Amino acid sequence: MFELHHLAAQELWDWIRRGDATALEVTEHYLDRIDRLDPSLGAFVTVTADAARERAERLGSLVPTSRSLWGLPTADKDLYDRAGVPTRHGSTALPVTPATVDHPLVAALAAAGTVSLGKTTSPEFGMSSSSETRFGTTRNPYDTARAPGGSSSGTAVAVAAGLLPAAVGTDGGGSVRIPAAATGLVGLKPSRGRVPSMPGRSGVGGLSVAGPITRNVADAGMLLDALVAPTGLPEPSPYALVTPEVGEGPFTAAAVRGEGRFVVGVLEGSPWDETVDVVVDPAARAAVATAVRVLGEVGHGVEDVVMPRLPYADAFRTAWESSAAGLLRVPGLDRSELTPLVAWLVARAGRLTAERVLDATATLDTFSAGLIRAFDPFDAVLTPTLALTPRPLGWYGDDPEEDFRRQCAYSPWTSMANVSGLPAITLPVGVTEEGHPDGAGLPMGVQLVGRPGGERVLLAIGAQLERRLRWQRRHPSQW
Repeated sequence: MFELHHLAAQELWDWIRRGDATALEVTEHYLDRIDRLDPSLGAFVTVTADAARERAERLGSLVPTSRSLWGLPTADKDLYDRAGVPTRHGSTALPVTPATVDHPLVAALAAAGTVSLGKTTSPEFGMSSSSETRFGTTRNPYDTARAPGGSSSGTAVAVAAGLLPAAVGTDGGGSVRIPAAATGLVGLKPSRGRVPSMPGRSGVGGLSVAGPITRNVADAGMLLDALVAPTGLPEPSPYALVTPEVGEGPFTAAAVRGEGRFVVGVLEGSPWDETVDVVVDPAARAAVATAVRVLGEVGHGVEDVVMPRLPYADAFRTAWESSAAGLLRVPGLDRSELTPLVAWLVARAGRLTAERVLDATATLDTFSAGLIRAFDPFDAVLTPTLALTPRPLGWYGDDPEEDFRRQCAYSPWTSMANVSGLPAITLPVGVTEEGHPDGAGLPMGVQLVGRPGGERVLLAIGAQLERRLRWQRRHPSQW
């Protein structure tokens, strides 16, 4: 039986624009699904049903704009303020106080015409790819004994299970791509500076950027267009870097047309190989092999590329630790309530010297230049998104050092795109097969890393793969 959540985000937006469904009807449909299904999934930490209904009703009295996400339900990752709603940051270490102003990312989504249904879960301060928090556990809809990854944990689960048509996460080391890959979705990390609502150099190295989490490639292009120009007009960029413009026209057009022939490099090695024992599951290798086969059938050139041997791991760890230093100045923070990993990061951040942080930043800049130079002959570079299948709940453990090591071993190819500022997309090309030790049907994704400003190429290649592999037809049992 057909239901509204069976529509892709683009289709749903078109229904609202044509009057085949109202924003309020769509909002009620998704609120009902959240009410019925989320208790067993834990995707939402806060549901703002009354505010969502009021917003949808108000939008219904206005004329929809043509370039927007008008009337589409979405939700805010619980790291970003929405006025009137508490931002918990996945932590019980902060007082529960409603925010007074919208974060620029939240404001951009509002300007695009979305209806927020609440806050989706994130591990504490977004500093982990675990989905287990003080508030409870967010579960992978494909196997509720497994984790969806993080830090955009709840966002990915909500989209995969049909609790949202699409949503925006943020990615500082893989936090869009990791949960998207583990839940069978498309996840796009744009180039550094592409999204005006996220400052281009916020934090050490400017690692974090907002990006779409969707069920298909065209919806990812649609959300990226809305993030870049939420009102359809040129967006003022008072503090964002200017990223290279590669290609012409909306991102949606590139994602829908899926045109072009490109040269794709297949990466051997990862930047963590010399410090972490990276074990690649056969299912991850099989996903890459599937992508390589289809790329060849389409007519793309496929060549091998070797990971440049440049210092990385220690410098990235220092940058990640230093990002916790700001927590020491957060008003009302109860350090005794912090999770073991974040408490460990805060303690290590307090011992860092300015010289060490500056040295790490310089090392990562050198790494970035070397990586871009190595990848330059290719329009995109292909890797597994994750080295392993979606992890069982409790896999990260309570030892912070081991937790951090396991995060790096699980996703050894994601953080390099944040460090270098390159765009990267994860695509759900495969699933585990019968006979796999972890069972059949678990999502397995591949990552494409593009040139600076090369999102349109990534979307075009993604669309070509999607047409042949039809991953948008796969859904978990909650669907």
